[in-house]
Amino acid sequence: MTALHEFKAELYKILGHPTRLRILELLRAGEKTVSELQQALDVEASSVSQQLAIMRSHQLVDTRKQGTNVFYRVRDPLIFELMDIAKKIFEHQVASMNSLLDENSGPF
Repeated sequence: MTALHEFKAELYKILGHPTRLRILELLRAGEKTVSELQQALDVEASSVSQQLAIMRSHQLVDTRKQGTNVFYRVRDPLIFELMDIAKKIFEHQVASMNSLLDENSGPF
């Protein structure tokens, strides 16, 4: 396995957690604190912190400290392009399934 394959596998693994994806979607609008993310996600702050720590250790997010607040932001906005492509793939699959359902919903 090449370094690129290993990188991709690890990236997809990190992106494979729904809470992490939701955090990234919220960070798309700009940097946020753990408290802001926790309120928007309606999950425990410890869970948000845990997911952010994982993403930070894999260099998906960076931090900026201001006073007592720590702000999180996406390190490389290209991640949003990957997420947008995943959304398009999902939409194509839903459209294909709907088309199959329409074909099979004829008279019995």
